[in-house]
Amino acid sequence: MPTRRRAFLILAALCLLALASFALALTAGSLRVPPAEILAALFGRGAGAGAGEMVVELRLPRALAGFACGGLLALAGALMQVLLRNPLADPYVLGISGGAGVGAMFAMILGLPLLAVDGLAFAGALAAMFLVFGLAHGDGSWTQTRLLLTGVIVAAGCGALIALMLSLADERKLHGMLFWLMGDLGQTFSWWPALLALGGALLCAMPFARELNLLSRGLMQAQALGVAVDRLRYAIYLLASLATAASVTTAGSIGFVGLVIPHLVRLAIGNDQRLLLPASVLAGGSLLVLADTAARTVIAPQQLPVGVLTALIGVPVFLFLLSRQPK
Repeated sequence: MPTRRRAFLILAALCLLALASFALALTAGSLRVPPAEILAALFGRGAGAGAGEMVVELRLPRALAGFACGGLLALAGALMQVLLRNPLADPYVLGISGGAGVGAMFAMILGLPLLAVDGLAFAGALAAMFLVFGLAHGDGSWTQTRLLLTGVIVAAGCGALIALMLSLADERKLHGMLFWLMGDLGQTFSWWPALLALGGALLCAMPFARELNLLSRGLMQAQALGVAVDRLRYAIYLLASLATAASVTTAGSIGFVGLVIPHLVRLAIGNDQRLLLPASVLAGGSLLVLADTAARTVIAPQQLPVGVLTALIGVPVFLFLLSRQPK
């Protein structure tokens, strides 16, 4: 079990990793910008017009949005794994991503502007969230298994609707639709809603950290120690769903961040939610910033969907984690 001192050292290292990921995101690209010009552009001291505009208006907003989305996914994944008591739970397991995809694809088929695409994606995510909760709640009984199964079925239905819309869409729109479904930060121009959602979600989750620690030990034990389990589960489900909806609305479906990052952080820092939640936010945000930097530089000037790179990173890492588990 890691000591508290080691845990705080890991948190400090994750903060440095986040700063390093931002520095790399602002420097790397099809046009490399020297650090001196980056600092001049950030502090408004008159860098070259082209470099300054690129850093402030393109790379910095994209990096901030990537960090916010990665942090939201990692936070939602950590909460979902405690809520469902299932190590395979991730932010998309309850159909939130599928609902957002249905809304976004519908807006793209209609040729609506980007703001409408984001709005309908968020509306679809909320609709899927309430549908899963309503069906899982049923006659008042509410279990992890019932919620998980309902989410899987709703996600499958949303996937069928998305496939139908892709088959009916105009060929000129398919590229953008597929990029959105695979996760893309290239069309992200407004970073502050996702960053604001990340700060609000973390502030709302931290007061529940002690109760989550008790819940992770078992339902009966948490109830015996005075935890209002039903109220806690409703709050965590709502919080994780809204965090996922905010991320999907901003950057599309980006897989494996919410699944792998909580596992890695848990191995390094332990299962104390008071440390695990902020550490997951830092690690998830840093990973997505680094992955997005690679996505736009590997075959520059062309760009890859960032969700492809997170999957390529996440699959071998998760298989490695599984191989380390005792039989």
